[in-house]
Amino acid sequence: MNRSKQLGEKNIGELLIEFSIPAIVGMLVNALYNIVDRIFIGRGVGRLGIAGIFVGYPISLILMAFGMLIGLGGNALVSIRLGQKKEKEAEEILGNSFTLLLLISVGVGILGLLTLEPLLKAFGASETILPYSVDYMKIILFGAPLQAIGFGLNNFIRGEGNPKMAMGTMLIGAILNTVLDPIFIFIFNMGIKGAALATIISQGASSIWVLSYFFKGKGLLTLKSENLKLKKSIIKEIISIGLAPFSMQIAASMVTVLLNNNLKNYGGDIATSSMAVINSITMLVLMPIFGINQGAQPIIGYNYGAKKYDRVKETLKLAILFATIIVTIGFIFTQTIPEKLIALFGKDEKELIQVASRAMRINLSMLPIIGFQVISANYFQAIGKPKQAMFLSLSRQVLVLIPALIILPRIFQLTGVWLAGPVSDIIASIITAQFLIKDLKHLGKESTNAKPRINEN
Repeated sequence: MNRSKQLGEKNIGELLIEFSIPAIVGMLVNALYNIVDRIFIGRGVGRLGIAGIFVGYPISLILMAFGMLIGLGGNALVSIRLGQKKEKEAEEILGNSFTLLLLISVGVGILGLLTLEPLLKAFGASETILPYSVDYMKIILFGAPLQAIGFGLNNFIRGEGNPKMAMGTMLIGAILNTVLDPIFIFIFNMGIKGAALATIISQGASSIWVLSYFFKGKGLLTLKSENLKLKKSIIKEIISIGLAPFSMQIAASMVTVLLNNNLKNYGGDIATSSMAVINSITMLVLMPIFGINQGAQPIIGYNYGAKKYDRVKETLKLAILFATIIVTIGFIFTQTIPEKLIALFGKDEKELIQVASRAMRINLSMLPIIGFQVISANYFQAIGKPKQAMFLSLSRQVLVLIPALIILPRIFQLTGVWLAGPVSDIIASIITAQFLIKDLKHLGKESTNAKPRINEN
């Protein structure tokens, strides 16, 4: 069966598993870029090295945000166009997305290099952490275009119905990074610079893989030179749909800045190091949820474009179920054996293990409800409703979390920093449930009337 056609005809459960498992593996592999760096740095450089990477994490989030803006926005648009049988328009979107990814990543990289030290200080770097963070982020910013191409364009491989090839992109980079990290850090004695160099070399390998796929026409879509010229109408559509995940990542960057400054003020370097470790473990839990999102998006988008609304609903329900199971498993591990998880980043760091274990139990106490919130917000993006998707995506990251990070630490000191996350999770999930129930009721009426709603807000 044609890869695109199966999105509208194959059993939803089988289809979601088929698309989500490679995406989950891919997202876990993507998380390993940061996690492997932090594990090797924790063992080879120490907890200040881990903190140095985390202080620079907002910059990495900004780079990823632009990759999501173009990659996920373009991919959602391509899925809808393929559902409408408009393959030529889908290829135009792909070409414009590639050009945008390249131009934006170069611009952001140059700007970041010119303002690096003051940025890192504003992001919460103490005098002891700053040198580590500068050494790491300089190299990462030089490799910004490699990350943008590998991460951004890989979404289109998945979107056209080839999740296994998309998974291969991530595996190539992660495996290479895991091999190069210990070589550069321990054998060549490059320390934190070695971890950064391993990362961008690995991202370069992923980029070559993706470009080869599209330039050689291995899939449904081909990257053609005539489609590289930017068109205002296409740019507007890509950005309108990609704005939700972009805003979420920018918000995550803002939150991390506020978080880092609170950690420095209320807990010092040990608190920053602890949060860096917690963040790494949280990524391992949440990345499968983002993988389910990526697996579900082309299914929802295609069937929405094809007006098969029952299949849209079924995909959403199964995605929420799978996501909830995963986060619940993560909750059990983080609540019962946090000390063992943290020891991976430095078994001799007794103070780190003590502080981070308590923090993890508090900070991740609402994990079981996060899967529902994340999947539901992505549903609105997949059906081309960017305003709702953006609002719901930002609800956890901005509307509740930032006020919580401002208010709670003033009352509970460092404990308030750890509490901000679960408080935000509860309130955001309640808001999301109200939006979703209302939209699904409306979607049921549309199923009866068979009227499309694409791009209504």
